[in-house]
Amino acid sequence: MAMGMFNSMTNLENGLNAAWLRNSTILNNVANVDTPNFKSSGVEFESLYKNMLNGDDGFQAKQTRSTHMDFGTGSSDVEGVVVKRDSTTYREDGNNVDIDQEMTDFAKNVIYYNALLRKVNGQFSQMKSAIQGQ
Repeated sequence: MAMGMFNSMTNLENGLNAAWLRNSTILNNVANVDTPNFKSSGVEFESLYKNMLNGDDGFQAKQTRSTHMDFGTGSSDVEGVVVKRDSTTYREDGNNVDIDQEMTDFAKNVIYYNALLRKVNGQFSQMKSAIQGQ
């Protein structure tokens, strides 16, 4: 049970890091909305995380002895990856930043980030209650 809680915290940390990276990437896109030939970027995380949970990450571990560490899902080293979107162009100057989409993505990501923070706070509250014996 306790290890599951710490695995959960690691997963939440990875999600927060990916959301922070996504915010930085979106803000970089917005800052370059008027830069000729600038190609926007995005962050992949959720699909990578889902693949890890489904065991589609290309790594299969086999526990050969009962004393070996369990390699089951629940622990993750998945990180967000910045991906350049260079296959499109919205304007004649070669720039492909869609400011409306960027602002929508930013608002969505702020909600996602705040939801993860609330979950982390809940986990810390549970640990505090367990430590205090309440």
